[in-house]
Amino acid sequence: MTDNTIKKDVALVLSSGGARGLAHIGAIEELEAQGYCISAVAGCSMGALVGGVYAAGKLKEFREWMKTIDRKKMLELTDFSFSLSHLVKGTRIIEAIMEFVPDMAIEDLPIPYCCVATDWKSGREVVFTKGSLFEAIRASISLPTFYEPVQKDGMILIDGGVVNPIPLNRVKRKAGDILVGIDVSGHDYKKENVNHFNYYTMLSRTSSIMIRQNSILMTKLTKPDMLVDIQMSRYGSFDYDKSEKLIAIGKLKTSMSITKYENNI
Repeated sequence: MTDNTIKKDVALVLSSGGARGLAHIGAIEELEAQGYCISAVAGCSMGALVGGVYAAGKLKEFREWMKTIDRKKMLELTDFSFSLSHLVKGTRIIEAIMEFVPDMAIEDLPIPYCCVATDWKSGREVVFTKGSLFEAIRASISLPTFYEPVQKDGMILIDGGVVNPIPLNRVKRKAGDILVGIDVSGHDYKKENVNHFNYYTMLSRTSSIMIRQNSILMTKLTKPDMLVDIQMSRYGSFDYDKSEKLIAIGKLKTSMSITKYENNI
């Protein structure tokens, strides 16, 4: 096998997964380190955020900023709300990121980008391919009951993971590319403690199972050329202060998947 037999242009799709989505940074870095060129990106929830920052050319700055996040700073960035529909407004975190990643029109990004959200009123998937980058990201990450939904054009937009946690069918393709999905929505259930449960853990786990099953279904329907399936038990959806460890996991799992992909060509 020679290098010229390997397709190097990548249509990249990044899944939802909360803080586990920081592994997407490591996945991107590993793909580029091994000579792959990301020609388009699509994302959902945390994948929408990492993908959008990457498409804007600011992934390095975002990674450095994440190194500064500890439990104290997470609390400072949490703008609590007294609403009955959500716990956090979600404005403060977006404004903090916009200090080093200026908002811009999606259609003006250096590479094609899209992300998905869910219209709570109709139950339909909403795909953002133009307009404000950060409005799209903010809609895609609107975790139900946690972040305030985004109201736009008569819609009430919540997290895209509700309908399409790994939007493999939405990324822009071009001739000769390969479809690569990075899925961090999975949990290593065998290693997790499932004996202790309450209202929160019951709802959280139920939601995770539903998202995971939707993700598995999408990969079966779309059949990516390379799927990096990252299941975790140690890290949860709010472990944003563990960025370097999560990035390292993304790098390792992606390296393993690349080796498998190239050996099978």
